Amino acid sequence: MKKVCVVGLGYIGLPTASMFATHGYLVHGVDINPLIVKTLREGNIHIEEPGLATVVKAAISSKNLTVDSKPSESDVFIIAVPTPYNHRAGAIPTADMSYVTGAMESILPLIKKGDLVILESTSPPGTTRDLIIPMIEKKNLKVGSDVGVAYCPERVIPGQALKELIGNDRVVGAVSPFWAEETKRLYKSFVAGEIFLTEPTVAEMIKLLENTYRDVNIALANEVSRICEKLHIDVWEVIRMANRHPRVNVHTPGPGVGGHCISVDPWFIVEKFPADAKLIRMAREINDGVPQVVVQKIVDTIGKGKKAKIALLGLAYKGNVDDIRESPALSIIDQLKKNHPSFELAIFDPHVTKNKDFPLLSVEDTFKEADMAVVLTAHDEFKNLDPTKVSSLMKGRIVLDTHNILKRDTWAQAGFHVACLGNGAPRTDVRGTHLRPVFASGSDAASAELSEKSDISPKPRTPSSPDSYPGFPAKADGS
Repeated sequence: MKKVCVVGLGYIGLPTASMFATHGYLVHGVDINPLIVKTLREGNIHIEEPGLATVVKAAISSKNLTVDSKPSESDVFIIAVPTPYNHRAGAIPTADMSYVTGAMESILPLIKKGDLVILESTSPPGTTRDLIIPMIEKKNLKVGSDVGVAYCPERVIPGQALKELIGNDRVVGAVSPFWAEETKRLYKSFVAGEIFLTEPTVAEMIKLLENTYRDVNIALANEVSRICEKLHIDVWEVIRMANRHPRVNVHTPGPGVGGHCISVDPWFIVEKFPADAKLIRMAREINDGVPQVVVQKIVDTIGKGKKAKIALLGLAYKGNVDDIRESPALSIIDQLKKNHPSFELAIFDPHVTKNKDFPLLSVEDTFKEADMAVVLTAHDEFKNLDPTKVSSLMKGRIVLDTHNILKRDTWAQAGFHVACLGNGAPRTDVRGTHLRPVFASGSDAASAELSEKSDISPKPRTPSSPDSYPGFPAKADGS
């Protein structure tokens, strides 16, 4: 039985190690975080992933999966560590390959003839050729004849990792046809999808293109969202109808792009080819700029410098996961804290239990006496909120939905004014008379009356009560 050593037991490494351990391999998992090692040894997991706890517990109990802070001699070494980016003001972000380099340095003393080294971490094009292979060959081992090297990127999303590890197609980029087939045979132990063979740099670029395509598509949606607001129309209807075309698939807008893939990987191309990757860079800048748009909408709604409590719903970068890496919610919170200290921020995420930078509250304490609520993550728990119960807790009746997940008619019946990013369509009264749009945002029966302006700034109004803010009428309950 072959022994597999997986270095990095995060959102990708742990599910991968568990799959190999439950499909006939002896797996040694490695992580430099002692808390992760302790947690896994106890049969628990440190990430939220449906079904993973059961698989890990079975793998640990069977002793097919062992966990330590140091690698051990194996036949196959898989590197699944993070590849974040270094971001310096005014400069193009660059890939931080220190984790990959550190992982390679930890296994180098153990690599012997006949071994196979696989990089799964998303990396700039040329990493296998320019980093991995030279490190191995410094040991006087010839890559190709003595040792195999392959690049096999994952294609899963948090929340569906186990399902997609099995069902999704994979790409293997190896240094020779022999090692490509060996790598394919390894992954075929649990992958039901097709496995396509190529060379490493092609595989690296495939992975980057997949996520770059999505980032560019989302940037298009976010840009169209701003345009639709200025046109006083609903971007969600525009995209929904446009996607009825058989060759159109526009993604949805939102408060920004997060996660360790889509918001990071495009920079790896820009870093290598800054003069050529103009569209890619522009898309990144558009998506990175959306959190500022959300912040401005909040400020314009409440009024700059006014004291108010803002209920912020969600930290995770996507719905129904606990992953906060590169989450736009973090950028929004950071900007609000730094630039608008008069706002009291109350933060709740049902999937994120702790954060070192700011306290997380219960759902009741988050809404209690809040003047405004902002949906930042598309969790099912937020979709299913009871607006009547929320109304009994909040002081204000203002909601900004950055994901278009709330049933606005239901919230309107509970007395809320709901605005939605990208929805600038004018609503009408019972006589069919057009009412002024919200701050170029959510405006059907569930939305509030907003400014005539076509940009994000509301037309100031004189508040009729302490709970009436610029751009919004008084509470629907008459207060």
